[in-house]
Amino acid sequence: MGNVSNMDKIVHAFFHFVLTFLCFLYLKSRANTVSTIKSIVVSFMFSVFFGIGIEIAQELLTTSRHAEVFDVLANVSGATLAVALIFLFGLNTKIK
Repeated sequence: MGNVSNMDKIVHAFFHFVLTFLCFLYLKSRANTVSTIKSIVVSFMFSVFFGIGIEIAQELLTTSRHAEVFDVLANVSGATLAVALIFLFGLNTKIK
């Protein structure tokens, strides 16, 4: 089946990339007076803390899964990539 461990980290990064990006788009569309920087920060922090929460829940609430620091790092990497692309493509500017 190949090296599942590496694919798992890619999936973690991808899902947190999507989570951060979609959360940013939602917050940006809903916040008329809030700066887009605040939307970026809230999206990033939500994704990171959600990922940490899931890892803690896996460790405490299941017997077949365990928390991994590298999963959290993959989550943060995906969220960071989303923020980088938001800035790279200029999506952080206000809609007029």
